[in-house]
Amino acid sequence: MIQDSISHIKQLLRTMDDGRITISAYDTAWIALIEDVNGSDNPQFPSSLQWIIDNQLLDGSWGEAHFCPYDRLLNTLACVIALKSWTTHEDKIAEGIAIIKTLLDMCKLENVESMICGFEVIFPALLERARNLGIEIPSDTPFVKEICAARDLKLERIPKDLMHALPTSLLYSLEGFSDLNWDKVLKLKCHNGSFLTSPASTAFAFIETKDEQCLNFITEVTQNFNGGAPPCYPVDLYARLFAVDRLKRLGISRYFMSEIDECLSHVYRCWTEDGIFSGRGTNFSDIDDTSMGFRLLRLHGYDMSPEVFKNFKKDDKFSCYPGQMIEAATPIFNLYRASQVLFPGEKILEEAREFAYNFLQNWLACGNYLDKWIIAKDIPSEVRYALEVPWYASLPRIETRFYVEQYGGADDVWIAKTLYRMPEISNNVYLELAKGDYNKCQLQHLNQWTDIQQWYKKCNLVDHGISVQFLKHAFFVAMASIFEPERSKERIAWTKSLIFCEMIKFYFNATSFNKKKISEVDQRLLSNLLEFLHQLSTDTAQELGKDIRQQLFEAWESWLMTNTEKFQWGEEAELLVRTINLCAGRITSDHIAAQLEHYRLSKLINKICHQLHESKSRKAFDAENSNGSFKRQEVEEDMQALVQLVLQNSAIGNPSDIKQTFLAVAKTFFYTTYCDKDTIDFHISKVLHEPIV
Repeated sequence: MIQDSISHIKQLLRTMDDGRITISAYDTAWIALIEDVNGSDNPQFPSSLQWIIDNQLLDGSWGEAHFCPYDRLLNTLACVIALKSWTTHEDKIAEGIAIIKTLLDMCKLENVESMICGFEVIFPALLERARNLGIEIPSDTPFVKEICAARDLKLERIPKDLMHALPTSLLYSLEGFSDLNWDKVLKLKCHNGSFLTSPASTAFAFIETKDEQCLNFITEVTQNFNGGAPPCYPVDLYARLFAVDRLKRLGISRYFMSEIDECLSHVYRCWTEDGIFSGRGTNFSDIDDTSMGFRLLRLHGYDMSPEVFKNFKKDDKFSCYPGQMIEAATPIFNLYRASQVLFPGEKILEEAREFAYNFLQNWLACGNYLDKWIIAKDIPSEVRYALEVPWYASLPRIETRFYVEQYGGADDVWIAKTLYRMPEISNNVYLELAKGDYNKCQLQHLNQWTDIQQWYKKCNLVDHGISVQFLKHAFFVAMASIFEPERSKERIAWTKSLIFCEMIKFYFNATSFNKKKISEVDQRLLSNLLEFLHQLSTDTAQELGKDIRQQLFEAWESWLMTNTEKFQWGEEAELLVRTINLCAGRITSDHIAAQLEHYRLSKLINKICHQLHESKSRKAFDAENSNGSFKRQEVEEDMQALVQLVLQNSAIGNPSDIKQTFLAVAKTFFYTTYCDKDTIDFHISKVLHEPIV
């Protein structure tokens, strides 16, 4: 079952090409209107007309299976116009007109927030075409008058000079405009001959201008979709980025590392200093695709400049694209996620993070959760988790446990001029694999938790100051960070190392023991520690063929010698990193640059974790201490520096997997400080003990 799903997804990712997207009846209808360029009385694209004939729904409408009156109305009116233009299938025309009247009544009762993009501009233009063809559609109803008034108001606000001079989002809906200066507008085409990847807009442009590049684009679309046309094409960048994002958040990306690398390599080749759009080769960019691209590329070691976000900032606000009147939550959510992966001194990302955080807080408070661009299962919960648990404190398994419940699978629907779906981003195969994989991993984690408890009793760790609560916490942060079944040894090494560090600190800080008791504890503690280190060394030698004994013992000896006088909280962070990396066979290079980088990473993580421990509670963490012993700003800056060292690739530095361990360990200390006890207990219960149904 799991292997079949993996094979299916690999094939899906390897054959993405221009991105999979469902067909739009509206866009197909516009293409069907194009007359034969050779002058016959036939359509240039008969397969598009045939698609309309073959895809009328049982109620007489056309459109997405997910019912939205605005979507059905626009699709159906466009298809009726196409059929009427070629005087074919009067029966289907009659059925379409009948349902249009019903849909008009439904739209006037519909929430205005559910109106599809550009409806107020393109619907009145369609009505006029229908009237010119003698199609009787009620045009004097209050709803139609309101839409036409909204169209007039919007057109008054649009500076025509700007529309003819620069690529703007208006190019996506040219079919809604009249009196265009086509000599100027044609200069704004994308490299592929389209207007902002829209088949409908490009078809309208061809009808008006007979531009050959427009025709070539439309021909390519109809060939790739068997006569149909999607609402936008290509969507190669959007499909790749958001597929990778879903796979990572669902906790199954490890199965598809080579495919993910290829996806991101493709996106990086298409990256521009202005950002990116959903498809390659456009002369337009938006904050949604740019934010997701920036975030994923930076996380994977690409050199990314945050200056790209200045293109989306005006005054103190960020917009999805220039001229956007009403911002939606999802693009700003992705801006927020991108802004968290910032390096020191990146002011534009600090500004973006503050703006996005406040915007999303207000959006949640308003309670109107309709989004302009997507109909998804539970966007509010996605946003709420991200705001409550910042990226520095978000451990992989916790995020996955929540996101699997928030992910809608094949039910997710996107919104453009019509509704559509993107199977490479949202599908049930991803969802079922994520559930099965999570539950399989969880069983292993529970078995390991049982083993850890038995070890706890066998070694009588309660005498060393270790409570069951601390034991579980130690196992949980390790498990939530390193969850993969094949990394079970690293997970146990992390857990036991954290426990031994706590025991040793407890031993040296104890003042109430008598000498005899101390001696007894000393012998048992030393024996248990040596047994643990010996077992780690032996297992690594047998499984990986690497002798880590000397380096492992030296690491622990160095830590013990450094902290004999007085234990400093946070100093164990470096020891944890070294132990985890060594038992995984990851050994730092002897090259001086790698050693220097490792030293800087070690110094930073010790400082960060020491500062975090000084803040005993979330309340203290959020406040500035008057004595300056702990300041949130300082630890934020140190985390930014750590993230930069970890993510930036260096030809002579340490491999990424060695550096990633530093970030993983630091995030667990951040998590422990940031989240209160009740939150952590809730996470432990949900992540470790609740299987996903």
